[in-house]
Amino acid sequence: MAQALQPNTAGSLFATDGKPHPLPDILMAVTLVLGLLSFITSFFPGLHLLTSWAGLVGILTGAYGQWVSVTTRERFGLILGLGASGVGLLIGMSNGGLFGGLF
Repeated sequence: MAQALQPNTAGSLFATDGKPHPLPDILMAVTLVLGLLSFITSFFPGLHLLTSWAGLVGILTGAYGQWVSVTTRERFGLILGLGASGVGLLIGMSNGGLFGGLF
């Protein structure tokens, strides 16, 4: 009887446990925004400082988010953000790096 009252989320990609998780949700959003920023600015070589730093911070926040994440929905968003951040960081590093070629 108790199973009939609970929603079936076993097959859902965005399955959740029904509880709020504010820290992982914030980390997921920040990682996605930084990843998107890093990926988009990687198309402009003159923005390599922004690209590199956004990618590095996106990877760090995404890694911590993976560590504290609870649900598949959080992990899915974090992986997308981590991938975009990684691509942006590597392209930014190839265009001049974190310090603009000073070091």
